[in-house]
Amino acid sequence: MSRVGQAIINIPDGVEVRKEEDKFFVKGAKGELSAPINNLINVKVENKVIKVEPKDKSSRTKALWGTTRALINNAVQGVNVGFSKDLEIIGVGYRCSLQGKKLSLSLGLSHSVEIEVPDDLSIKMDGNTKFTITGANKQKLGEFAAMVRSKRPPEPFKGKGIRYSNEFVLRKEGKKK
Repeated sequence: MSRVGQAIINIPDGVEVRKEEDKFFVKGAKGELSAPINNLINVKVENKVIKVEPKDKSSRTKALWGTTRALINNAVQGVNVGFSKDLEIIGVGYRCSLQGKKLSLSLGLSHSVEIEVPDDLSIKMDGNTKFTITGANKQKLGEFAAMVRSKRPPEPFKGKGIRYSNEFVLRKEGKKK
């Protein structure tokens, strides 16, 4: 039995929800998002509460139950408060800058890496080695942050590279004489 799927979702003030055949639409202050609904799952909206229920007891339905509830909850939370990821660049000479909608990363390569920031995401710089990516869509935010991190992931010997601010990098011991 899914413990995630059992939980109800409270609809905050200022958020509108509507259900169509196989999509669930959420509209709020930060934008509009949609979440897919499988035909094995029932979604009920009644007096500021969303309930997600399975239609039968098969293992596939139980798996989709929790996933559907999590996707709807992420959409509701995203349009209400939004999501953010903090990244930091560690290394001598490594820095970044924001030029309009382009993130320019100097990572010790022969050229600077230019990344186009999607329209629904925003970046706030905190100095030239720390930045915060914010957006309403949790999936797009995570994909973009992972793509930026992949340009120079933290290496285990000196810890140089791009990392999430709460990430722990396991350090290895260097060569011995």
